[in-house]
Amino acid sequence: MKMFKRRTALLALGAVAAASMAGNALAQQVTLRLHQMLPQQATIPAKALIPWAQKVEADSGGKIKVQLFHAMSLGGSPPQLFDQARDGVVDLTWTVLGYTPGRFNKAEVFELPFMSGSAEESSRAFQEYVEKYAADEFKDIKLIAVHTHGPGLFHTKTPVTGLESLRGMKVRGGSRVINNMLTKLGATPVGMPVPAVTDALSKGTIDGTTIPWEVTPALKVSELVKNHTTFAGKQGLYTQTFAFSMNKASYDKLPPDLKAVIDKNSGIETAAMFGRAMDEGDKAGRAIAEKAGNNIVALDIAETQRWRRTAATVETDWVNEMKGKNIDGAKLVSEARALISKYQR
Repeated sequence: MKMFKRRTALLALGAVAAASMAGNALAQQVTLRLHQMLPQQATIPAKALIPWAQKVEADSGGKIKVQLFHAMSLGGSPPQLFDQARDGVVDLTWTVLGYTPGRFNKAEVFELPFMSGSAEESSRAFQEYVEKYAADEFKDIKLIAVHTHGPGLFHTKTPVTGLESLRGMKVRGGSRVINNMLTKLGATPVGMPVPAVTDALSKGTIDGTTIPWEVTPALKVSELVKNHTTFAGKQGLYTQTFAFSMNKASYDKLPPDLKAVIDKNSGIETAAMFGRAMDEGDKAGRAIAEKAGNNIVALDIAETQRWRRTAATVETDWVNEMKGKNIDGAKLVSEARALISKYQR
C-alpha cells in the first residue's frame, strides 16, 4: 500500500511538472503577424517572405510563429503598411517606400534613373547605404531589411521603340521620383500602388506601366499588354525601394534568445535574399512574356543614351530639392553609386 501511494505521488508530481513545462513552452511561444500587399503567389511573398517566416520558426525551435496576411487582407491600403508596423497594428510589414512621398528622402537616391541593375547587388548596396546614411529615416521601427527590384522597364499596349513613341502615353509610376522621370521623358504619369495596375490596364485608365518583370505574372500584365521595352547596359531605367519592417515594441518584448533569431534574419544577407528572389522572378516573368509571343523591344546603346541624357535632369532636380532640406544630395548620389559598384560582379 505504501509503495502504491508513493508511486501515485510520483506520477502526480510528474504530471504537475509536465504541465508546468508545457505551460512555460506556451508562454515562450510568440506569434508575429506579417501583413503585405501582394497575392501569395507573387515573387516576394512566395520566394522571400514565406521562406523567411519558415526560417525564423526553424531557428527559434518553433518558439516564433509567423502568421502571414497577403493582399491587404487585414485592411488599409499599401501606403499605410509602414505605419501599420510602426504603430503596432501588426508586427511586421513589407511595402514600397515610394508610396509615402517625401518621407524617405535619403532612401530615394536609389530610385534615380539608371542607378542600379541586379536586384541582389543593389539590395546589398541599399542595405549598407541605409545603415550608413539613412538610418534616421527608419528610427521608429525595427528594420529587418531594405531592398530594390531589378532593372526597371516598360510594359505597354503600343510599342515604345524610342523616346518619341512614349510621348503622351499614360503610364503608371510607383513613386514621385519615377513620376518626375516619366514627365521628363514625355509621358503622362499616373501614380498608383502596384496592386491597382491590373484593373487600371483592363479599364484603359493607363496605357502602360513601370514595373519589373518579376511582378508581371501575379498582375497578369503579359496578358493585358503585348509590348515590353528594355534598355541597353546593366542599369535599368528606374528602380523602386522596399522595406521589411517590425514593430519596435514587438521586438523589444522578445526574450534575448528570440531577439537573436530576429537579428540573425535581418540585415544585408536578408536584403540579398530578397534581391535574389527579385532577380529570379525577373527571369520567370520574362519567360512568360516570351512564351506568349509578346513583343520585347530592346533599345540599343545609342537610343538608351538618349534616354539617359533626358532623364539626367531628374537627378539634378532631386539634388536641388535635397539642398532645400539641408541634405547633401550630390554626396548621397556619389555614395550610392560607389556602393552599387562595390557589390557589382
